[in-house]
Amino acid sequence: MRAENAASVVDGNAAAGLLWDVFGTDVTALVGVCGGCGDAAPLAEAVVEIDETAAIVRCRSCTHTLFTVLRDGDEMRLVLGMLHEIVRP
Repeated sequence: MRAENAASVVDGNAAAGLLWDVFGTDVTALVGVCGGCGDAAPLAEAVVEIDETAAIVRCRSCTHTLFTVLRDGDEMRLVLGMLHEIVRP
């Protein structure tokens, strides 16, 4: 999905409910490290392109895809991209 095709481009806080469905907890305060540029920031600050079938979580600095959440009915799938690691703040 390209940003111009997304229904919304929001920050990680707006995707908190969807991320809760995948991880079973609030992950927005966790710090994600981008494998592309090395930027470390809370997932709440990531750029999220979201529509009815997917949420693409991108690095706020270099726009590499950190991970993608795909929805198909009641099923969810997590596809890792350039997310190097997740650390507690």
